[in-house]
Amino acid sequence: MKFRIERDALAEAVAWSARSLPARPAAPVLAGLLLDVSDDQLSISGFDYEVSTHANLEVTAGSTGRALVSGRLLADISKALPAHPVEFSADGSRVSITCGSAKFTLPTMPDEDYPRLPEMPTTAGTVSSSVFARAVAQVAIAAGKDDTLPMLTGVRMEIDGDRVTLAATDRYRLAVRELNWAPSSATSDAQVLVPARTLADAAKSLTGDAELTIALSASGAGEGIIGFAGTGRRTTTRLLDAQFPPYRTLLPSEFSVTAEVSVAALTEAVKRVALVADRGNPVRLDFSDGGLTLSAGGDDEGKAEENLEVDYEGEPITTAFNPAFLLEGLGAIEEPMARLLFTTPTKPAVIRPAGAASGEGSNYTYLIMPVRLPG
Repeated sequence: MKFRIERDALAEAVAWSARSLPARPAAPVLAGLLLDVSDDQLSISGFDYEVSTHANLEVTAGSTGRALVSGRLLADISKALPAHPVEFSADGSRVSITCGSAKFTLPTMPDEDYPRLPEMPTTAGTVSSSVFARAVAQVAIAAGKDDTLPMLTGVRMEIDGDRVTLAATDRYRLAVRELNWAPSSATSDAQVLVPARTLADAAKSLTGDAELTIALSASGAGEGIIGFAGTGRRTTTRLLDAQFPPYRTLLPSEFSVTAEVSVAALTEAVKRVALVADRGNPVRLDFSDGGLTLSAGGDDEGKAEENLEVDYEGEPITTAFNPAFLLEGLGAIEEPMARLLFTTPTKPAVIRPAGAASGEGSNYTYLIMPVRLPG
C-alpha cells in the first residue's frame, strides 16, 4: 500500500475517526484504525463493537492495500506533521509516514483480526445538518451520565411522519426538542434510544454538508443500530436496549405563573449570584409584581442578591434551582427572551423560548426540578 495525500485532509479525517476509539480496548486491534487504499480512494475505519466510524478521502495511490495502525498515535502524528503533502507506505509489518523533513515508522497490527464493520442500515430520511446539530445539543445536556442507569444515558428519538422528537432526562431535568425532517418513502414511525454521547458527537461533527442522512435498522430497538452519514463520512452505533421513562407525563399542561425575561440578563445574574453558593447549593428566585430577585449564600459563606425586571403574571412565587442546571437550560434557548412557567414552588418548572410558536427554536422545552428550601 502506498499513497500521497494533503496533510490537513489526512489529519482531520484521522482525528474524526479516532474520536470513538476506546481508551481501554477489549482487544489490542480495537485501538487501531484500518487504512484501506483502492482506486485513488482511502478509507479510514474504526470500530469497538459499539460505535463504528468510516471516512473516505481522495488520494494519489501508488499501490492498493491495507494496514491497521494505532489510531490515537496516528492522530497525534498527523496533527503534528508540517504543512506538506504526506507520503504513506506500508511494507510488511511496518508503515512509513514522510512529510517534508519529518519521517515516522509505525508497527502494524494484524488486520485479519480486525472485526468487520457493520453495514449502514436502510436510509430513514434526511435532515438539515445544522438544525439537527443544534437540536441534539439542546437535548443532550439533560442526559444522565450514570452508566448503571442506561435508560437515562440516551436520547430518545421518536419519528412520526415528517416530525422528529428528541428527549433526554437525568431525573433532575428534562429536555425535549421537535424538528422537521424529510423521511424516505419506506420509513415508518419509530422510537429508538440512542447513546447521548455518541449522538452528540455525530451531530456536531457531520455538519459539513447541508443535509445529514439518518439510517435506521429494521428492528428499531435492542440489537438494532442507527447510522449517520455526511461529508464523506459515516458512523453507526448500537441502540440502547432500555425503556425510556414516559416523559410526557412529566410535562404540566397548565401553569399558574408565567414570567418572561431576557436570557442574557438572567444568565449573567445567575452566574454572579452563584459565586457565593457552595457546591450543590441552590440559587433562590423570588418572583413578584416588582420583578425577580435572585439570591444565594448565607452569613457563613457570603451572600449575593440581584434584581431583574421581568414581565410577570400570577401570584408571587419563591423557588430555587441548581444553578448549573438552570444555566444549561438557559444556554439552550436560542431566542433573546425566555418564558418561565410554574405551577407551584415545589413542582417542576418549564423554560421555553418566548418567540413565535411557528419558529423552530420555539419547539424546545426544558423542564427543571426545583430544590427544596429550608422550612
